[in-house]
Amino acid sequence: MRRLLVLALVTIAACGGPRAETAPRTLSDAEYLQRRELMVPVQGVRPKDLRDTFSAPRSGGRAHLALDILAKTGTRVLSADDGVILRITKNELGGKVMYIADTQRRFVYYYAHLDEWKYGLKEGDTVKRGQLIGSVGTTGNAPKETPHLHFQLMRMGAGGRYWNGTPINPIPYLKRAGDER
Repeated sequence: MRRLLVLALVTIAACGGPRAETAPRTLSDAEYLQRRELMVPVQGVRPKDLRDTFSAPRSGGRAHLALDILAKTGTRVLSADDGVILRITKNELGGKVMYIADTQRRFVYYYAHLDEWKYGLKEGDTVKRGQLIGSVGTTGNAPKETPHLHFQLMRMGAGGRYWNGTPINPIPYLKRAGDER
């Protein structure tokens, strides 16, 4: 019996010992975003209704690097994903805007040209996919006759610089129709 135990230990040692658990593989950005199943952030809009405006030219020789989702002024804007509100503010280009990070703070969702923010929301609040966060408008540099949501998906910037991440075309990752929860 003792001889069998010694033989087993020698065999295990020769094979490199018991197998160590391997760390789970980190998902690529594309894999991670596919699994998030993002919602179109405008009530009633389906993924197939979207027009890809990511590469469209803008003033000053810049590219759009976002998606414009046209809807009537006041149409409900919904959170595309579960996350946390990083910033609610106004700026010259975007007007009334909101930055929301996903739960892992790997990506940032930027909502601009809002007519209104949902009353009571504040920075640091958690939100769920489909939760009302505001309404479609024309604030900032949006044409007054073309109400829309400017929706941008960005990789979180270095050092937590949520406003300065690398833009990613959201079209392939918007899998669910806008449906308030």
